Amino acid sequence: MHSFSNLRIVQHPLIQHYLTRLRDRNTPSEAFAKCVEQVAALLVPESTRDLDLEAVSVHTPLEDYPGYRLAHRLVLVPILRAGLGMVPGFKHLVPDVSVAHLGLYRDEVSLEPVVYYKKLPADLRGRDLIVLDPMLATGGTACAAMQYLKERQPRSLRLVCLLAAPEGVAQLEAQHPDVPVVVAALDRELNERGYILPGLGDAGDRMFGTEF
Repeated sequence: MHSFSNLRIVQHPLIQHYLTRLRDRNTPSEAFAKCVEQVAALLVPESTRDLDLEAVSVHTPLEDYPGYRLAHRLVLVPILRAGLGMVPGFKHLVPDVSVAHLGLYRDEVSLEPVVYYKKLPADLRGRDLIVLDPMLATGGTACAAMQYLKERQPRSLRLVCLLAAPEGVAQLEAQHPDVPVVVAALDRELNERGYILPGLGDAGDRMFGTEF
């Protein structure tokens, strides 16, 4: 049994239903992408439950009401390309959200992650960032993304994934213990190729129909 201080596993019957469809090798690409979106939406409440609120007064049809709204505008940062599939689920529920994009690849010689694409708001200082990536496998990409984003001084960072391997969670916790990780499931292990077991294969390939 693994114990990680930075890990939140969201358990819900609908998540189990959609995860099973995602794991099924016979689920077609279009249905796979829709399931990614649906699981992402089910992860939104846990991913945002500690965001700051500010008081705001509104008028109901009968009287004034002292309510609340989010104090800071959120920025979603999908890791290209698979992270894009999680964006619609968040945008359905999170108000006035910005969507940044971050692409990384692993250099074949140095084996270090390299940022190959970035499209971010000019100033991330004081912003709450939610990084989206369906799979947390070795943790190399996630750690590199967190380091890159931390240098831009956001208010907060969190990572949301569909699946995680214990190796990846441990790596992220060792390098970025202040970053919470919200997942739908913690799987058993990585295989020799760095794939999560039992996993669901390559999320990007299955989502965009490029696995063959």
